[in-house]
Amino acid sequence: MTFASLIIQLLNGLASAASLFLVSAGLSLIFGVTRIVNFAHGSLYMLGLYGAYTLIETLGRTPLGFWSSVVLAALCVGLVGVAIETVILRRIYRAPELFQLLATFAVVLVIKDVALAVWGAEDLVGPRAPGLSMAVEILGRRIPAYDLVLIAIGPVVLLALWLLLKRTRWGALVRAATQDREMVAALGVDQAWLFTSVFFVGAVLAGLGGALQIPREPANLDLDLAVIADAFVVTVVGGLGSIGGAFLAAILIGVAKALCIGLGTVDLLGVEIAFPKLTLVVEFLIMAVVLVARPFGLLGKPPAQQRLAADPAPPLTVPSWTFVLVWLVVLAAVPLIADRYVTILLTDIFCFALFAASLHFIMGPAGMVSFGHAAYFGLGAYAAGLLLKRAGLPMEAALVLAPLAAGAFAVVYGWFCVRLSGVYLAMLTLAFAQISWSIVFQWDSLTGGSNGIFGIWPAGWLASKTVYYYLTLACCGLGIALLWRALFSPFGYALRAGRDSPLRAEAIGIDLRGFQWMAFVLVGTVAGLAGAVYAFSKGSISPATISIAQSTDGLVMVLLGGVDTLTGPLVGAGLFTWLRDEVARRTEFWRAVIGLVILLIVLLFPQGLVGGLKALVARVREQRA
Repeated sequence: MTFASLIIQLLNGLASAASLFLVSAGLSLIFGVTRIVNFAHGSLYMLGLYGAYTLIETLGRTPLGFWSSVVLAALCVGLVGVAIETVILRRIYRAPELFQLLATFAVVLVIKDVALAVWGAEDLVGPRAPGLSMAVEILGRRIPAYDLVLIAIGPVVLLALWLLLKRTRWGALVRAATQDREMVAALGVDQAWLFTSVFFVGAVLAGLGGALQIPREPANLDLDLAVIADAFVVTVVGGLGSIGGAFLAAILIGVAKALCIGLGTVDLLGVEIAFPKLTLVVEFLIMAVVLVARPFGLLGKPPAQQRLAADPAPPLTVPSWTFVLVWLVVLAAVPLIADRYVTILLTDIFCFALFAASLHFIMGPAGMVSFGHAAYFGLGAYAAGLLLKRAGLPMEAALVLAPLAAGAFAVVYGWFCVRLSGVYLAMLTLAFAQISWSIVFQWDSLTGGSNGIFGIWPAGWLASKTVYYYLTLACCGLGIALLWRALFSPFGYALRAGRDSPLRAEAIGIDLRGFQWMAFVLVGTVAGLAGAVYAFSKGSISPATISIAQSTDGLVMVLLGGVDTLTGPLVGAGLFTWLRDEVARRTEFWRAVIGLVILLIVLLFPQGLVGGLKALVARVREQRA
């Protein structure tokens, strides 16, 4: 690469970093004050793009019309953020933080289908910025003038935010709430007003980041999850709540992606390295390295200790043998009385129930939130396919060995993850999941790349859907029983002790990090079993099984049913899988329907569906007594 090419790639990276910084700064503000991991922030960015496109078409493609549209789109998105905060989130601030995350994910589903209804499914290509459509020549190379404007906008917004946070009373309150929200409340500050104003500013920044991208990328419905993943990475790498850290991280990641494109394929010691392929995963590699070296990000600080102890988690109770046996009898009788569709749907539900139960084990009793649990589900599925198709092993052997392969990856990933906690741990699990997805997606010669692996069928004696249904019921039932048995062993009690009081657990001699590492390996193996069984039930496997969307589905299943109950994840998996399948066959706006159902459950049952129903039954019994 020549010096001129290097400079141009650096400038391209800085231009991309500008919008990424705007989105991440808004996300960092919102999280710093409200402690909400706002999954809907990427949707606000997407609305900024769509809004700018519509306003430009309405106001005209003149310089005044273009820049007015960009500003108005950002302000409109800010009002959408205010509506989300006041109508939904304000009602559940006292709920566990994970259920607030679930509510924001439901908002993502609703906004996606609203955008589908208003703007359609096709990509919308915006106009070039009037007066800035030319290219500027630098060292004999040309770069769009608009990119140079974006490079200048980033520092200007950073300066404006610095002045706002350092020179105004509102900024002082925001900084105080970021450091110690409980003390701010004790001093009589109107938290409702503060949270709403922070949401407005954060949403405006997200909308502005999207609107400014309209000349550079088309508006489409896939932007929400793609952008929120990048924004999470930038926010965590920079340090939660640090605007300067977000600016530095955005530059680091934007430039790294641009350099990967510019380097092309390089021969290093006889090995060809295709750097452009790394653009799919380079930000997650950076995040993994930064979090291992600096657990709180580049400019982040350790979170303040809470003065008020969190409410203890309710004790877990194992369902009675009578309850379990009745359900086993009912499920065993289904193929005899139901049609083929119900049998296939229940086979899927069993796989996802085991997947959700493994995620619940590490989220609830172990107290470690994972945003990348689909890594083990997908790796188990791919291991089963590769052992069958590439290694030539029998289906039975592949089914037994595939979970062990997923567990082997969990040994490596878990060793790093248990050294972190909270959101930083969750984001490191996401980084490892995306690294795994990138390998699967791009290793065409082994995994089939984006096409996946086909012809992964069970052995002849399992070819019948009914027979395979019983195999799935047995495998998933045994996996769930293993997890429940582990929860009520000394191993499970040690995990719960570390969750409730890590300092006391370590003081009495519990090797907490070692137990957490063992938990990672256990749930990775069990999730791999779920993935292997799922792969043979479908006959094929694709990178979607290891994607962010699959990890998000697992979170929804656990939280929908209730993280403080053993049966909650199973109910959540069944309800979510059935609802998605049933509604998707009836309307193209199925995401909005599911989103509204999830919001209704979150508002009515903040402890999850099973947890809320148990609490309701307990209150009724108390009133009768």
